[in-house]
Amino acid sequence: MSVLGHVASTRKAALYVVKIGSASLGHDALFDEVALLRRRGARVLLVAGGAAGIARHYADIGRPVRTLSLRGDSAVRYCPPEEMPHIVDAYERVTLPRVRDALTARGLTVFTSVARDGALVSALANRPLRAVVDGRTTVVRDHRAGTVTDVAADRVQALLDAFDVVCLSPPVADGAGGSALNVDADVLAAELANALDADHLRLVTGTPGLLGDPEDRASRLVDVVRGEGERFARGRMRQKVRAAEIALDGSADVAITGPHTLSPASGTRFWRVRPPAPDLSLLSRTVEISSVSADERELAEYLVEWCAERGVHAEIDAAGNLVATRGSGDRRLLMLGHLDTVPHRWPVRWDGLTISGRGCVDAKASLVAYLETLVEMDVPSWAQVRVIGAVEEEVTSAGAFHARDHYPADAVIVGEPSGEKALTIGYYGLCKVRLRVGHSVGHTAGQGVTTAADRLVDVLSRLRDEIGAADPQALVAVLGIHARNGGDVQVGEAVIDVRVPPTLDLEHLVDLVHRVAGPVAVQVLRATPGVITSRTSPLVKAFSRAFREEGVAPRFLAKKGSSDMNTLATTWRGVPMVAYGAGDAALDHTPDEHLDAEEFRRSRTVLARAVANWVAEGRPRATPSAAEGTADTGTVGSPGSPGSPGNAAGVNGARPVEAAETANGTGTFEDVEAAALVTVAAAAGERTSR
Repeated sequence: MSVLGHVASTRKAALYVVKIGSASLGHDALFDEVALLRRRGARVLLVAGGAAGIARHYADIGRPVRTLSLRGDSAVRYCPPEEMPHIVDAYERVTLPRVRDALTARGLTVFTSVARDGALVSALANRPLRAVVDGRTTVVRDHRAGTVTDVAADRVQALLDAFDVVCLSPPVADGAGGSALNVDADVLAAELANALDADHLRLVTGTPGLLGDPEDRASRLVDVVRGEGERFARGRMRQKVRAAEIALDGSADVAITGPHTLSPASGTRFWRVRPPAPDLSLLSRTVEISSVSADERELAEYLVEWCAERGVHAEIDAAGNLVATRGSGDRRLLMLGHLDTVPHRWPVRWDGLTISGRGCVDAKASLVAYLETLVEMDVPSWAQVRVIGAVEEEVTSAGAFHARDHYPADAVIVGEPSGEKALTIGYYGLCKVRLRVGHSVGHTAGQGVTTAADRLVDVLSRLRDEIGAADPQALVAVLGIHARNGGDVQVGEAVIDVRVPPTLDLEHLVDLVHRVAGPVAVQVLRATPGVITSRTSPLVKAFSRAFREEGVAPRFLAKKGSSDMNTLATTWRGVPMVAYGAGDAALDHTPDEHLDAEEFRRSRTVLARAVANWVAEGRPRATPSAAEGTADTGTVGSPGSPGSPGNAAGVNGARPVEAAETANGTGTFEDVEAAALVTVAAAAGERTSR
């Protein structure tokens, strides 16, 4: 098994923290949902509520459940030191076995424990409680309740690595060394989510989320911004809202869900910030929902629901892509964005009209603009417009490969930041390779002893030299290197990324890597060709008109990075493709990712005009299909491809193709004018592995 994967990252699979109320523990369908999360690859940490289990256990042992009445007609379970062993027994004999048995029956390995054990979670005792006894206010000093102060994150992470599901429950350890402390299970879940940098927090209850009127189950509040929920909460719901507010200090997306389900679609979502204007709402909320690569499902489901509410058919396909479609005509436009982001998240914020947060530039703003354009436009009978939010663009492009094979189109707009006044018409190719070697272990004091790591370093050095000699414009980066002894053999692994200029043939590059690596095993993870679209194509002309209509003199970019445009180009021939979206691509993958709302709005206007321009050309004449090909778009650098040098730049006095200076690479395409004319090479870019 690979240690590095496609990228050298310490980020683990997505983490769901799910608090299951005691009433919901009796619903088997909820455990089916938990099992489904695990099958999708997520890590799952459950927190079990105990009210029903405590009541049952106390009834079994013939002991009354003691309560304290508080001012305001509320009450809490009384937990003096002598009650704590019985409360622990209730969890260990009733509540936790129910969770363990239900999930084991579904084929999962399960670890269950009260959070006190091993000091997995610690707290400090609360101040004495004021209770009402016989009509008089009394100070109760022996009530063992506390506030969480510490989570043993490393130990909990180790349990999550070892088991399919980990389930914890109150009580927790006393950080001052006293007997166990009771804590609210919802608050415990929120504190765990924050401490473990969870991706998602679900507080499952028996109601359809937070209700505007507790007596009316139809009064569900779909969305609540920080600070708004408390005025609607009554009874036990107060603690759930309090827990949700605590979790908003972390980076998980937060929802109170129900009845007895994990789906936020039937619950209440909690948002950290209110967007500065209603037309920025979808952008803000899409950025707030965590969707690191391979964890796009929550965002996809949210956007499917958003589309459905606006009368647009949308679904999640077999690859996990969001697919929204309007129209069934023969003239097909595909707007291909992506759902995923690179790892590292932080709470979204608005500073005036500037949003900050992972993915706002790369590339959720583009996807949001595509969906809003789809919803608002009139699609004529001869046209079909489809928006896809692809999965795993940042790692494997699995979603785009699926789109390539299942959603043919006559033109494509790819959702990547170009800036509001620029259009990307080309990208370098991409070749990503994994190198693996095993080498006998020897004492390093011996003369001439080498290791697997030595061999990898030598191969990587030779590859840099040989690729540089083949084409100085090629960009080579080592994404990660790892070597470790395993008994008599040291095993080494490295992943390299080569950005392939139009003057370097992709097949020649792959052959070169195999030759230079020699006995080191080579696995080609991705090999996608460069691609560039002619300035004279109808799609580019549609954008040019849109820019002119907005008073913009556009720039046309050829980038040294790559995108899902390259993925489509592995087999699609003659399909004009461009990339357009708001934002500065130099901010991609950086902790300073931010986007100006006015730029987003202007880019959305340009996009809507360009799409309308392309669609308005009417039913297309008989033209080659994506499989048959024309010379409009092509893989760059393929020898012998037809074309005429005039197509790349400067026609009709327009500005020439420029280099894109971005986080993905700086500089110009070598011979970009000639490259613009080359057609897609036959399947040279087919990937050998996902």
